Parts: sequence; structure tokens; C-alpha cells
Amino acid sequence: MEYKRLFDCIDYQLQHFPKEDMLSGKENGTWRKYSTQEVSNTVNQLSAGLLSLGLSANNFTPEGSDKIAIISANRPEWLIADMATQQLGVIWVPVYPTTNPIELSFILKDASVQYMFASNQELYDKVMSIKGEVDCLKEVYTFDTIPGAKHWTSLLKNDNALLEQVATIKKSIPVEQVATFIYTSGTTGTPKGVMLTHKNIYFNLRSGKDTFPFPDAPADKVLSFLPLNHIFEKVASYIYMFSGMSIYYAESLETIGDNLKEISPQAFSTVPRLLEKVFEKIMMKGEELTGIKRKLFFWAVALGEKYDNLIPGSWWYRTQLKLANKLIFNKWREALGGNVKFIVTGGAACQVKLLRIFNAAQIPVYEGYGPTENSPIISINLRTPGGTKFGTVGEVINGVQYKLEADGEICVAGPSVMLGYYKRPDLTAETIIDGWLHTGDIGELIDGRYLKITDRKKELFKTSGGKYVAPQPIENKMKESAFIEQIMLIGDNKKFVSALIVPSFAKLKEWARQHGIEYVSNEEIIKNTMVLTMLQDTVDEYNKLFNQVEQVKKFALIPREWNVNSGEMTPKLSIRRKIVLDHFAKEIEELYV
Repeated sequence: MEYKRLFDCIDYQLQHFPKEDMLSGKENGTWRKYSTQEVSNTVNQLSAGLLSLGLSANNFTPEGSDKIAIISANRPEWLIADMATQQLGVIWVPVYPTTNPIELSFILKDASVQYMFASNQELYDKVMSIKGEVDCLKEVYTFDTIPGAKHWTSLLKNDNALLEQVATIKKSIPVEQVATFIYTSGTTGTPKGVMLTHKNIYFNLRSGKDTFPFPDAPADKVLSFLPLNHIFEKVASYIYMFSGMSIYYAESLETIGDNLKEISPQAFSTVPRLLEKVFEKIMMKGEELTGIKRKLFFWAVALGEKYDNLIPGSWWYRTQLKLANKLIFNKWREALGGNVKFIVTGGAACQVKLLRIFNAAQIPVYEGYGPTENSPIISINLRTPGGTKFGTVGEVINGVQYKLEADGEICVAGPSVMLGYYKRPDLTAETIIDGWLHTGDIGELIDGRYLKITDRKKELFKTSGGKYVAPQPIENKMKESAFIEQIMLIGDNKKFVSALIVPSFAKLKEWARQHGIEYVSNEEIIKNTMVLTMLQDTVDEYNKLFNQVEQVKKFALIPREWNVNSGEMTPKLSIRRKIVLDHFAKEIEELYV
């Protein structure tokens, strides 16, 4: 493989498929499109401005290179600033917009960040609230125009001498140079900076592009809404740019539906939680139907639940599914813009039920897997015939070596494995052993080719009876119930397994109406005897699928969803188990009285 730097995507696109809409974002209600040429000019001028501040790669070491941070929602300026920073060999430090001030302060100090971009007033205020305690931080630039703040465009320098210096520096940046620190804490712990080089990320995106495959598609558009701070969306973005696909940024998570209809994209990446939300909305609309329309809707969904891409089914099943696609599922596709060729999901396990239904509806969803420390893709379900198996995370991509330890832990080696954790050689040594990255995920190989994740090594718990329980498969199965929005199993050093359950309150409200129960509030409805009995019956049905020691013996209902702002969910919408345990200690204690 001939390695490239990430910012080389601009020249690559100019050479192979220059576009009028390389990047696009909503400004004042209309789409603002940046052509490949405009992106190239703006990135170079921003590099010149950063160079005039004295920023450089110095000796190309992680310690020696200067650092720039960003706290922003997705928008074209995010990638423009990213590539302008890379071109100088300066290290890019993205921070999640939801990061609390204490963690933000820690990251900026740990990385010795000198300059920072903030997108809007709220995030600018958050940075300014801790700026006084971060001695290394010299200045904050904003993307929105904010009184008293320096706008990012003030950094643009169309100066020939500076631009010539930028051109010279660009040529000198080695692929081994660290491109970014991505601070991750997973579900617990102090943030740690994962050091990823251009070589790490380019190898991964190139291997992912060739294996999936992502063909060059300069006529295609994608919608981006997962945080660019996460390596999953960042790598996807560079795959899109090296494939000539136009990237449009959703205005917010709330406007995704409208934005999909506006731009009719061919692809997007997502996390299972958002797919679950989409499906819940579809099902709630189905519940509102009456008569023959209602019967047809649930007939189509039932057909979808039986779909298996590897087993075509009988002639009669295929005939019915074809009819369901014409009568029912075509409306689902229209809601996603009508042109979706593929959706890639990762970050957490996706319910098999959803994969079956969406794929039956000719909305191809491909589940992949990989940690930040591997840049990140390890495996993905493929678009090739027989390349996808529901319930697995697909085939290991080209060039990534893998092995399963005796306890089932997935270990990988190869060019995409991180350089290490910044300033944490102790953690690096624990994680990379003899060149093998220990992921902490437990897995198995299905049919000799498909990787299946069975649990997180650190999330396995042992009951007081000495039995190990893997919570994730049980949680994922129970979430298939329309009445269970979120669930977390408990049982470490306890005499039995219990669960905290957040019901689907939209579904519960409809159920209460049908059963003549007054719905006053979430707090009141979860105390209702009929509701408790119904949910107990639901849990009992799923318990039949598991061994005695794994069955949920008691549960507590929680009156609100766990979310990012409360700290109970990571920005990629995975449960932070330790935080949930802390927040609901009283409810848990009552389960074991």
C-alpha cells in the first residue's frame, strides 16, 4: 500500500473528481456548499494563518509538536480546520461538545493545547469558563460570529510567502506523524489520549474502503451527523472524501429526518441507538393506523422479522416480501430520502431484529466493529454476496491480523494499531503486548469467517454464587421489546441478576390509553400495578431464552431516559455503567433487600 497523509484527500479529489459540493452545511436556512477548489484554497490559507502564529510540528514527536483543539458540532469548518492543522504537522485534539468543564480542562492541560476552535456561543462560553486555569491556552477562535470573540476567518492569510512555506511544510510531513489525539475514557476512568498517526488512519480507511467496498462514487452524497470527534465518523469522512462522495452535515440530531429528505443521500453512518429511535417512531405511526392499513403494516413488519440475507426463503415468502416492499416499506425508504444504498452502524451492538427488518425493507444496514485504538475498523459486514451475517460484526478487513485469546478476548495487530496513549506508557504497555492490541472485547468466529462480539471483558460480572454473566447479549435481546427503551443488568457480587429498565414512555402512554389507565406522569405510570404486571410478563418471556443464572429476577423502573448530559451515556450513546450504578444506588439497594 502506498501511504498518504489524510489531507492528501484534497489534492486527490482535485485530480480525480473535483466537486461543487465537497462539503456542505446549513447557513441561515440554506445549504452552503464548499467546492473542492474552495476547500483547497481555504485550508491552505488557514494553514498560513496558523503558521503565522508560530505553530509547527517541531521535531515531529508527539511531545514536540504543537496542538490545536476543537469543540464543535459537525460542520464544514470542522474538517477544514482539521486538514489545515494537519498540513503543518500540528496535532489535532477534538473534544466532544458534551464534555464537562472539568474533563475539558484536563484534556487541554494534558495535551498542552495552545489554540482552540469553538463553534457557537454555548461552547465558547464553556471554554472561556475554564480558560483562566489552562495556562497553555492562548486564544479561542469561533465558527459562529460572537461579540468579543475572534472569528476563525481572521486567521485566513492569502500571503504568497506564507503559502509557499505551507506548501514546503506539507511535503515534509511524514506518514508516521501523529495526526490526532483522541481522548477516550470508555465507560469509566480518566480521559486518555489515543495517539493516531496518518499511517494508522490511512491504512484503516484504505483497507475499509477496499474490503467493504466503498467504490468511487462522485455522484453520491452522504449525510453526516455522528460526532466527528469520534474516530468512526472521522474515518468514514475521509473514506467519503477519498471516494469522491459529497458530505452534507445535518443541522442537529432533531433535524436528521428533514435533512435526509432534503438531500436524498446514498449513505450515512450511525449508531444502533439512533436506528432504534427511527424504528420506534415508525412503529408508533403503525400503532396509529386502523383497519386494513394497520393489518398490512404489521404483516410487513412480521415478514421483515423473518428475513435472512443468506437464506432466500420460499417462493411464497419472497413474493409476499416483494409486495410488502411495494405497499409498506417504500414509505420507509422515502422517509430516508429514497436513495439510500447503505448505512453503516457501529459503536455498540445492533439488535438482530432491526437488521433483519431494515434489510428486508431494502434499507441495507451493515454492522461494523473496532475501537479507537485501532483507528478504528477491525471488521465489517460486507456488501459482497454472502459477506453479511446478521448478529455478527462481519469479516476482519484486509491487512488486520487478529487472534482470539483463551478467554475469547479479541486481539489485533497491524499498521492501524495506535502509537500508544499520550504520556501513559503504563497504560500502553497494558494494552499493546508484543505488538498485539488487546481490545477488551470478547468474541468468537462464526462459520470460520464472521466475527461475533459476545461481551466486554470488563463488563462481565460474577454473582455471589461464582457464576459469570455477560450482560450485553441479554440486554440487547430484551430491548427487542417495544416496551423496553433502555436496560442495564446488575449482579456483580449479588445473589441474583436484576435490572434497571427505562420503559418506552411513548409506547407505554398508548398502552395505558388502550387499557383505560390515566397517564399523569412518568413517575406515576411506573408505579401502576397493571403496568408492572405487563412488564413483568415481558421480562419473564425473555428470561425463558437464558440460563437460570442469567435470568432477571427483579427489576426497577426508571422514570427518565439515560442521556449524555446526565453523564449516563457516552457521546456515542453507550451506557456508562459505573455512572448509572452511582445515580441509581438507592433503587438498586431496594432490589436486594
